[in-house]
Amino acid sequence: MPFWKTLSLNEMNTEQWESLCDGCGLCCLQKLEDEADGEIYYTDVACRLLDVSTGENSCCCQQYNERSQHVEHCMVLTPENLQASIRWLPDTCAYKRLSQQQSLPDWHPLVSGDRNSVHTAGISARGRCTSESTVDMDALEEHIVYWVSGFSE
Repeated sequence: MPFWKTLSLNEMNTEQWESLCDGCGLCCLQKLEDEADGEIYYTDVACRLLDVSTGENSCCCQQYNERSQHVEHCMVLTPENLQASIRWLPDTCAYKRLSQQQSLPDWHPLVSGDRNSVHTAGISARGRCTSESTVDMDALEEHIVYWVSGFSE
């Protein structure tokens, strides 16, 4: 049995925990919260550290190990803060899915054995976003997208 089926998120070691990330880049997209109803809206504007190119290594943080030192509000997920952060994660996120007793989808790299399967399946930000360093951050509402919530297994 794969480790994600036999261990709880709290029981996983660092390597197992990190391998749950499918590399979609969606958690690195800027999000807006409607103060009236608490709804979360994704934008196509990515953190300045996310490689927004369309190459093979795109959708990766360019400063992953030091990201929270460079980006004040970077969400560094841990078993301890997952529940507090979960509403900001897409429904496709392995951390969110496993915490809700859902399985990993077929396109997840741990299931498929292919690190690019998340991109091949179209469940990523690759080729769909721009860096926050190139947009007016006061106009984020103009960048709201609905393709994130439209993803399916």
